[in-house]
Amino acid sequence: MSQTDNWEHHWEEYERAAAKNPAQAFRRQLIMRLLAAGDVPRRILDIGSGTGDLLAALRDEYPEAELRGIELSRAGIESAGRKVPDAVVLQRDLTLSEPPPSEYVGWATHAVCSEVLEHVDDPRHLLEASRAFLAPRCRLVVTVPGGPITAYDRHIGHRRHFRPDDLADLLRGAGFERIRATGAGFPVFNLYRLLMWVLGARLVDVAGAGEPSGPARAAMSAFALLLRLGSRWSPRGWQIVAVAHVPDSPGPGVRG
Repeated sequence: MSQTDNWEHHWEEYERAAAKNPAQAFRRQLIMRLLAAGDVPRRILDIGSGTGDLLAALRDEYPEAELRGIELSRAGIESAGRKVPDAVVLQRDLTLSEPPPSEYVGWATHAVCSEVLEHVDDPRHLLEASRAFLAPRCRLVVTVPGGPITAYDRHIGHRRHFRPDDLADLLRGAGFERIRATGAGFPVFNLYRLLMWVLGARLVDVAGAGEPSGPARAAMSAFALLLRLGSRWSPRGWQIVAVAHVPDSPGPGVRG
């Protein structure tokens, strides 16, 4: 395993900086809006739950829902357990062909896969493996990055970025239906991403320190405010978002 793909190292080094990233807050707003557009979530699965920041936000938004996560990193699972003690997080590598535990099969009525697919060589396989955890008609919200890949993106393991059509095709190929994919955040999110591109290797050094510098914190605060003013949905936005659904009959071995 390379340093790029060492998720134990990744979460230990970047957790504090990631929590303050204005793009994270922006994505959570989009995710909550899309989850709320369907039936009230009863059982929510976070696919690639990291250190549990999204699970914590979901707990605040849906206090009655059951929450589960899937995460490769033991460090991420331990952090999530501190933030959301009642959430159950399974340690699992979804890039492997391994069936889920019986209590997870067809469990989720709603699911989120946020900023995960860009990190794997075969995102379609990961989505196909995830389907076994999802109930028929499960509503899945997916976010991935668009726009150019920066030095920082490569440092944290991005294989590729997406366009809305790319993500829709990927979900369709993995067996999902009723798919809607678009961009979001234009123009402010795009400007934020361009700043990341300009900073390049310097951002890697700042992030590696674990705690953003004073100027970096000021810039993050400014973008957090501006992102509230940016257009939510736009095909030109570099935050790519999709909603997809598991078919009524998802296939053998999956229960409702």
